[in-house]
Amino acid sequence: MFACRLPWWRPSATCKSWQSGHFLPWDRCQMLSVKGIKVTVGQEQQAGMKDKPVLEDLETHLVRREMEALFQEQPETGNQYLEDTLLRSYLKTHLPPKVLEEVHQDLERFGNRLLTKIQPLSWECEQNPPVFQQYNAWGQRVDHIHTCSAWRRMKEISAEEGLIAEAYEKRYSNWSRLYQAVKLYLFSSSSGGFSCPLAMTDGAAKVIESLGTPGSLKNAFDRLTSRDPKKFWTSGQWMTERRGGSDVANGTETVARKQPDGTYRLYGFKWFTSAADSDMALTLARIADAEGQCTQGSRGLSLFFLRVRDEEGNLNSIQVQRLKDKLGTRQMATAELWLQGARAELISAEGRGVAAISNMLNITRIHNVIGAVASMRRMVSLSRDYAQKRVAFGKLLKDHPLHMQTIARMEVQVRGAFLLLMEIVRLLGLAETNLASEQEQLLLRLLVPVAKLYTGKQASAVAVEAMESFGGQGYMEDTGLPVILRDALVLSIWEGTTNILSLDVLRSLAKSQGQVMAVFLSTVQKKLELASGTEELSPAMQRTREAIGSLRQFMAAAGSEQALTMELAARDFSYSLARIYTGALLMEHAARPDASPTDVCAALRWCNQELCPVAAESGRGSYGGGAALQDSALVFGNSRL
Repeated sequence: MFACRLPWWRPSATCKSWQSGHFLPWDRCQMLSVKGIKVTVGQEQQAGMKDKPVLEDLETHLVRREMEALFQEQPETGNQYLEDTLLRSYLKTHLPPKVLEEVHQDLERFGNRLLTKIQPLSWECEQNPPVFQQYNAWGQRVDHIHTCSAWRRMKEISAEEGLIAEAYEKRYSNWSRLYQAVKLYLFSSSSGGFSCPLAMTDGAAKVIESLGTPGSLKNAFDRLTSRDPKKFWTSGQWMTERRGGSDVANGTETVARKQPDGTYRLYGFKWFTSAADSDMALTLARIADAEGQCTQGSRGLSLFFLRVRDEEGNLNSIQVQRLKDKLGTRQMATAELWLQGARAELISAEGRGVAAISNMLNITRIHNVIGAVASMRRMVSLSRDYAQKRVAFGKLLKDHPLHMQTIARMEVQVRGAFLLLMEIVRLLGLAETNLASEQEQLLLRLLVPVAKLYTGKQASAVAVEAMESFGGQGYMEDTGLPVILRDALVLSIWEGTTNILSLDVLRSLAKSQGQVMAVFLSTVQKKLELASGTEELSPAMQRTREAIGSLRQFMAAAGSEQALTMELAARDFSYSLARIYTGALLMEHAARPDASPTDVCAALRWCNQELCPVAAESGRGSYGGGAALQDSALVFGNSRL
């Protein structure tokens, strides 16, 4: 995948020792031009016959250099599962022995398939993005989205591997969801962007399951969770409209008109529909009454199921306006769609569309976390391998302490994010099998937006830092490294930006009347108690306890403040929750009987950062009314506004 080549170096007209390969005196360099090998005017006789062999040798060498490409060792990874020691140690610690035995065999097999079969398809998807054909040769409108064979093969592989089915078959009870997440984590960086339609497919299946799998949706559910490539469906999630953004309550204009047979016809414009080549979609719309009036706000939104095409392959009264020209995830077709009477089925209670689709959002946000952690692991793995091959300044990169420090700092971020992901899917598995306590369900509700917003930011930062570890090669398109960066940048935007999700965290606190924070703090405390027997972790435990104390003080003080204070603090508050909880997870993992010194080191280093930035910023006066005015002044102070 990573063909490490730079464009051919072309020597300039100025002679330089690195161009010629000869270390010539500067005056000799001034005498020679690269292409013609000429001497300076007035000095022809000085060259003489004795210089001709040197000049001819130099000319030949330079011509040959023009035909050569830069050569560096290509970074590679092996079986992703076998190389991921953190993943394997986590599974060994948490899975029941019988489950671990079966899972280990399948993941090792899957890792080999990823390496030998799936990664080449991923690069093919990147190089052959979807193409939109609006009309055929005879002027007939066809609105056909052409995808490459590798993309279609990814869909088949997803079914064969049970990447959706695994979570719903529940072969391993509450561990099924975690096992599915692990396979998706391994698949993500080699999926050629297909992990995105899988996220929405999983979300759609979850919504249908939460509705009790009504008879009219049983066929759809069976196809979404099928292992048969010929039956497997993917789903879209059509929420964003012309106003864009996360404010679907006020931005949704699509109207649903009831038909005599009980179905509905949808009319509206969907501005951003990911995986537009999917088989079905869930979408929000406002039901029009007999006078054609619609209820506004979130109470007017209902959830609908629709097929994108009929049995003959014709679009369901849908017109494709265009494909979106995106920065990343170019492998996947994202379109603007006109719904011009698309036949649909109402699947939520009328006016309860937002509540019904919330299950989908939870799942897709968890998939976002999976993608973030997977991209970080991929970049760090490649950086690590490159450090063992690339020679600079007379020694391998791995022998440069500063370079290794940089990669080590990224590794700590990946480890923390991975354990946070595993914690979420562990809790989800308990909830889906009715084994979760009320406290665990509250914790899951809080941690999903926290993890999504924090890992999305981590992924972008790690991708940029890791690119730098390759030097100029990191910037070269045909290495495949820029693809990982571009695709990572969407992770802090899709399914809610950092600010939107920070406010969602505050809503979860308010809705539970403070219960969720009590659960959060008690859970962290329990994890610290488990780690208390490991003397090496004492500094990390001390810093975490201090952070918890600061967090408590902030919340006590914020309780008497205006709503503006908490809104301004929302992002830093969410970061504090992420860092404190992740630190506790790292310490818990490092306190295992068979923990390695690197497990301890990762926990210590994580906890060396500012664990409670919301308390630190509050102490600096960053959340008062005066700070809000200063923010506006800084933003608009130099503008005519």
